[in-house]
Amino acid sequence: MQPEHFLNIAVLVSEGRHPVSGRARRALQDACALELAFALKGELEVIHAGDSTRSALHDYLGMGLERLTVLRQAEGDDALAVLAPYLDEVQPDLLLTGIQAEQGEGSGMLPYLLAEHLGWPLVTGIAAIEQIEGDQVTLLQALPRGQRRRLTVQLPLVASVDEAAASPRQLAFARARRGTISEQQPVAPQRDADSAGWQWQHAKSRPKRLKVARAKTAADRFKQATAKAQGGKGQIIRNDPQAAARAIYDLLVEEGVLRK
Repeated sequence: MQPEHFLNIAVLVSEGRHPVSGRARRALQDACALELAFALKGELEVIHAGDSTRSALHDYLGMGLERLTVLRQAEGDDALAVLAPYLDEVQPDLLLTGIQAEQGEGSGMLPYLLAEHLGWPLVTGIAAIEQIEGDQVTLLQALPRGQRRRLTVQLPLVASVDEAAASPRQLAFARARRGTISEQQPVAPQRDADSAGWQWQHAKSRPKRLKVARAKTAADRFKQATAKAQGGKGQIIRNDPQAAARAIYDLLVEEGVLRK
């Protein structure tokens, strides 16, 4: 349903990174937030805190955006230090962000810090904006296991957008070239003092969960209970602890939980 209230909407975007190739791209959650903003009737401003020469910013222009505002700062500067004063000046009715960045610190704290600074309510992980009447907005929040929860919140509002929202549109090369990037520096950037003493290292892969066959019908459950053991699984070993331990170890290695 299209909203009836004319809004001033701000969307924060960042540079993403492809999880396989590592290539710079638009951040998926930020692109979902921008796609959601396109469906609303209002004045839209898209803001990025960082370097205006990043090629990934043209991906947002390729979605049909005419202008993107960049608040200039160097790598390692505190994004909150430039975003908070700018949003104080702009005062949008609705601020949309992704849940967390795809690279760098990626703590997901920025929406919380901005909401605390502005004194606005924060709703996390929204999948849709269903209706806006006056200063009341009805949101659909994405919950685990595909569940949804409908919330009614008063504007102004900060909302982080989940990947369960509508998929962002494809990029158009011509639109990416026609759009403009406007660089500003309203306040002096500040270094992120908290992260200065951190030690960075590559994340380790988490243990893989065992595959659990889920039977939905009585026939499926009977079939699983009476099926013969295949590939060494489902064995019953008695009076030989060493053989039992070896069978368990081989199963965990086969499932990828342990490494040899």
